[in-house]
Amino acid sequence: MAVGARSGHEEPEKRPGEADGSPGAGVPAEAMSQASQEAAGGPARTDGEDVSPEADGEGPRGAAPKKQRSFWKELPILIGIALVLALLIKTFLVQAFSIPSDSMQNTLQRGDRVLVDKLTPWFGAEPDRGEVVVFHDPDNWLGDEAQTPQPGPLGGGVQKVLSFIGLMPSAEEKDLIKRVIAVGGDTVECQKGGPVKVNGKALSEKDYLFPDNTPCDDQPFGPIKVPKGKLWVMGDHRQNSLDSRYHPNQDHGFVPVSEVVGRAFVVAWPINRWSFLGVPGTFDQPGLNAAAAAAPSALGLAGAVPLVLWRRRRLTARSGTEGLTLRSAPRD
Repeated sequence: MAVGARSGHEEPEKRPGEADGSPGAGVPAEAMSQASQEAAGGPARTDGEDVSPEADGEGPRGAAPKKQRSFWKELPILIGIALVLALLIKTFLVQAFSIPSDSMQNTLQRGDRVLVDKLTPWFGAEPDRGEVVVFHDPDNWLGDEAQTPQPGPLGGGVQKVLSFIGLMPSAEEKDLIKRVIAVGGDTVECQKGGPVKVNGKALSEKDYLFPDNTPCDDQPFGPIKVPKGKLWVMGDHRQNSLDSRYHPNQDHGFVPVSEVVGRAFVVAWPINRWSFLGVPGTFDQPGLNAAAAAAPSALGLAGAVPLVLWRRRRLTARSGTEGLTLRSAPRD
């Protein structure tokens, strides 16, 4: 047999790496890993690292998660939103005021913080009898009274910012707080030794009048007719309140409704004095609202007059017709 000739019964010649007869035997591990990933349909890297479909950006979660903004970057935004909301609330809804005097004792004490409803006037509602209202000084009622000592530059700046957004009372605004006793159209009076009368009805003020105070012995007044669009106000501590009674030369002591900031509805601070400021029951007594009571009668009278005149005219015309008929009838 010639050299190099092979028998047909001999096993096929083995390639390098197939000495043990197993598939892939002798193939480098990197090549096998790359081949297996290609067979599975995944990407292959030439540097030997395995890469999942998601990591390569081709899977359902291919987009990398957004990095969350840090708290310190969001803090200025949150503060800005809070300040804007506080400013809107102060302008249109509620504002805090501090009580600077004793004129409303014992209902309000010096240093109390009250919340004032500023929303209701936006809908055209006007203050009613018995309500406690805050209003701008209508005609220099405060005069040249000593102002509250001003804080230092730093404290003053902080106070201005907080008062601007409604979180702290302003030290510059000259506002007063009193109770509404009479409104436009009412007649109010109080003689020495007697009670306050509104439209002839005596008020029972024991629920809110300062103990041992008289209704008006220090400054009697009236009767006074309150013009439309004006208010007559008085403090609950009558002998320590320069209210409507003491300003006869300044619009007769009336407060324009347009100067009212809003109604004080709750004592918010200090916590141990938290309470609602309601309307005393004496202002709900029948007949107190004389103008409202007279309105239906006036309207009824105005409607009845044309009806009576029409009826009389009809009766007169009928009587004239019957007279003519009798005269024209033939005699027997």
